[in-house]
Amino acid sequence: TGLEILQYIQANTPDLPVAVLTAFGQTDLAVSSLKAGAFDFLQKPVELEKLRGVVQHALKLSDKTIQENTKHTCEIIGQCTKIEELKSQIRKLARSQAPVFIQGESGTGKELVARLIHQLGARANKPFIAVNCGAIPTELMESEFFGHKKGSFTGAFEDKQGLFQSAQGGTLFLDEVADLPLHMQVKLLRTIQEKSVRPVGSAKEIALDVRILSATHKNLMKLVTEERFRQDLYYRINVIEVSIPPLRERGEDLFLIIDHLLEKLAKNWAIKKPILHQKAKELLLQHAFPGNIRELENILERAITLSDTNLILAEHLRIKLQEFARESLLESTFQTEQPSKGFTTSSDAPQKIPKNFSLESYISDIERKLMVSALEETKWNRTHAAKLLNISFRTLRYKLKKLGLDDSIDESEEESE
Repeated sequence: TGLEILQYIQANTPDLPVAVLTAFGQTDLAVSSLKAGAFDFLQKPVELEKLRGVVQHALKLSDKTIQENTKHTCEIIGQCTKIEELKSQIRKLARSQAPVFIQGESGTGKELVARLIHQLGARANKPFIAVNCGAIPTELMESEFFGHKKGSFTGAFEDKQGLFQSAQGGTLFLDEVADLPLHMQVKLLRTIQEKSVRPVGSAKEIALDVRILSATHKNLMKLVTEERFRQDLYYRINVIEVSIPPLRERGEDLFLIIDHLLEKLAKNWAIKKPILHQKAKELLLQHAFPGNIRELENILERAITLSDTNLILAEHLRIKLQEFARESLLESTFQTEQPSKGFTTSSDAPQKIPKNFSLESYISDIERKLMVSALEETKWNRTHAAKLLNISFRTLRYKLKKLGLDDSIDESEEESE
């Protein structure tokens, strides 16, 4: 069969790009071919322009510069097994045209992985367009994605090129794709299936040659089960899945990343490269990093600002040992032992109250951790954090002010958000 031939070629000459051309347009056959290593998948009858585009992309893969670039994924710092596997996967995916879904927690580097897949592939000299799907107002989404014609609606004073057209010949990266409303998911599905786009107010469709990469920190399969994300779109964008490990699972890479970030910050700020005190290193090793590499960079930047010398002490980091993700926080707060307080809350047995114990301080400490965790999970959006905690916006604002956390939040954010 064609799939057997494809698998044989992949096993013996993996550098040879293979396009599958078939009269049977089943989705499962396309997915199976792309997962088996096909460069692209075409259905008969195929338009000459599309076939020419596929051949041109395949020929570019033999370009010497692409081959040299493929040897390097140096932008991803790390040597642990999971990261080495990720680098290898990126190199393989760069040679394909298959849609890729990138799964990872907030701050792990999903856009970096998407950019590397683009840069190491045949589309490297074409545009890479990244868009955060959750940042576009719902009423403007169709115009932003597909473009519009002059006069198609109030305020359309001139023709506008959409994101798909801007990415023509290159790659469109849909970050936080889970935030797309259902009506846009339907339109996105049709665009991907038909490989064409119709601007708002236009009667003609425009043929597209765009590779789709997407990402989210949410559990997309769970959203499909809850009918909040279309199953057919899920299988279209998730032909091949890439998982990025969180920072807490990359223990041996932590200080390699820290060293890289300190060098970068020192260069940007034109200062001598800072040094970490041993106690600061120990504190960082024990931290869970719910915000991953983005959080680590923020911590180091703050520490450099607070330090009067080039030595970073533990107190300059301003982190607490048990500042975990929201789920972990709830579990550790209500089910496990609290070493700092000297007693547990999970047992029915009477608890011995430690000396100099303060109930008010204890409760405030729990509130602080939960609120910080909720804010980090919602990217410091107070309105969304309040909903996550099931309290009113005003209550959250009052508590943040009471706990001295209000200054660290953007004051321009309004309740109406």
